[in-house]
Amino acid sequence: MEETPEAAANMRLRSELANAIRGAVEGWELTQAQSAARLSVTQPRLNDLLRGRLERFSLDALVGLADRAGLAVRLKIIQAAA
Repeated sequence: MEETPEAAANMRLRSELANAIRGAVEGWELTQAQSAARLSVTQPRLNDLLRGRLERFSLDALVGLADRAGLAVRLKIIQAAA
């Protein structure tokens, strides 16, 4: 569990991005090494992502990976419930 509401919000965003990237990678039906090369990361780095080790990825890093995976990332901002 995250310590602050801000940290929790950041983790939610990172989790959503990681899930989308994971889905794209699985859809490629390539080996991890081939997928890592396609994303311009090392195989161990991709393995961290696929195993959900999100503490090792910043939001910026995940946005970059999503872009390299061919995903369009859009930010939607809505008023939080009071």
